[in-house]
Amino acid sequence: MTITIREGGPDDIPVILRMLDSSVEWLVSQGRTGQWGSAPLSENPRVAETILQAMEKGRAYIAEADGVPAAALTLTDAPGAYLSHLPPPGEPERYIHWLASDRRFKGLGAGAALLAHAAGETRRAGISLLRVDCYAGGDRKLVAYYEANGFIPTEAYTHGENDWPGQVLARRVL
Repeated sequence: MTITIREGGPDDIPVILRMLDSSVEWLVSQGRTGQWGSAPLSENPRVAETILQAMEKGRAYIAEADGVPAAALTLTDAPGAYLSHLPPPGEPERYIHWLASDRRFKGLGAGAALLAHAAGETRRAGISLLRVDCYAGGDRKLVAYYEANGFIPTEAYTHGENDWPGQVLARRVL
C-alpha cells in the first residue's frame, strides 16, 4: 500500500470528522474513554469549528493509502488557547493539532508519515521546533506513540473542569 500526503482544506472536514469518529469508536472498544469520551466527535459542532480554525491559521494535510484518506493533521504556528497558561517556547515553532486516523488503516504508517511531513514542512520554513500535545492519562500509549516518532515530553498539564491530563511534546527538526 502506498501512502501519499496531500494538502487538505475545508472540504475535508467531513473526512477528518469520520477519522475522529473512527478513533473514538476504537478507543471505546479498548475501554479508553478518557481521551475523547464515548460519543462521536462529529456530533459536537465545536469540533468542526476548531478544525476549520486550525486550517485557517495554518495548513491541513491528509495521508492517503492508495488514494483513500487514512489520516489527517493540522499544522499551525502556535498551540491552542487552552495552553495559554504554559510559558511560550521563546522561539518560532510549528504546532500539530488534530492528528487522527481512520482505524481501518491502523499500522500502515499513515500517522507517522504525517508526522514526518510536518517535520519536513517545519524544517523547510526554517523553523527548528515542532510541538504537539496529547492525552496523557491512562496507559500513556499516545505519549509513547509520539516518543516513538521522535518527540520528547516537555510540559505536563491539566485542562478543564475534569483535570484532563495532557502532555506537550517537542521535536527538533533542524
